[in-house]
Amino acid sequence: MLSILIPTYNYNIHSLVLELHKQCTNCKIEFEIISLDDHSKESQVENQKINSITNCSFEILDKNIGRSAIRNLLARKAIYTNLLFLDADTFPVNNSFISDYLKHINTEEKIVYGGILYKKEKPAKNQLLRWFYGKSREALSVEDRNTNPYLSFLTLNFLIKKSIIEKVSFNESLPNLRHEDTLFSYNLKQKEIKISHIQNPVYHLGLDEFEVAIQKESDSIIALKYLIDNKLLPPDYVRLSRIFTKLKRLNIVFVFSYFYKITRLLFLKNLSSKNPSLFIFDLYRLGYLCMLENK
Repeated sequence: MLSILIPTYNYNIHSLVLELHKQCTNCKIEFEIISLDDHSKESQVENQKINSITNCSFEILDKNIGRSAIRNLLARKAIYTNLLFLDADTFPVNNSFISDYLKHINTEEKIVYGGILYKKEKPAKNQLLRWFYGKSREALSVEDRNTNPYLSFLTLNFLIKKSIIEKVSFNESLPNLRHEDTLFSYNLKQKEIKISHIQNPVYHLGLDEFEVAIQKESDSIIALKYLIDNKLLPPDYVRLSRIFTKLKRLNIVFVFSYFYKITRLLFLKNLSSKNPSLFIFDLYRLGYLCMLENK
């Protein structure tokens, strides 16, 4: 009935699998939990214990294939028609997590997205940027998500029919950077596949430290530019590229590029502080995109 699919890389998911297994067992359903490790080096000993749990498997890939390819591979390995994708660094908020998803399984071809939350307690200072950003921009209510159902969709906690992912798979031709979920949501929109938003969240536990968060954001902006330049994504699909496109029309990208170069260190000082400004973060991201254009 249900295949739970977890791509992982350098992350211990043993406790996550135990919780999901307990909930599925309590629901008395047919299920499997499959995890593939994308050729990482850490947490292998703990994760190997998953193979001793009934209906569960853990496998380390021979080489790194990237975020898109590993999700497609998990879908192909699944034996059931209903697929629940979870990121490795998540954990169900409620003990009714599986049963709440089961209520939405029917014959309709749609995606069901349960949402994300962040713990209320502030993390260490070097994780604050990611925590503030996640709470403000990702941990949205169902009402807020429904105002833009495709862009509000994140691939860390969603239910999908196997038949859908056979029609709209993750694009494996992309460089292994970021925004594969953005492109996936756009392709779903093009195919008019419905995304249903519900309140069935997971906690996002894997908060990146500041240096990692900034590097990932740089990768994300490079990926966004790649998608737009290669006409895989329209420039007005996401807010950042929509603003960037207006700057291009006004022929002032070079101004923002110069502004970024002279303010970059000041911006980074704020973003690594105890009270990072998301407005400054947005300016930093826009400036970096303009700088890439002016290279």
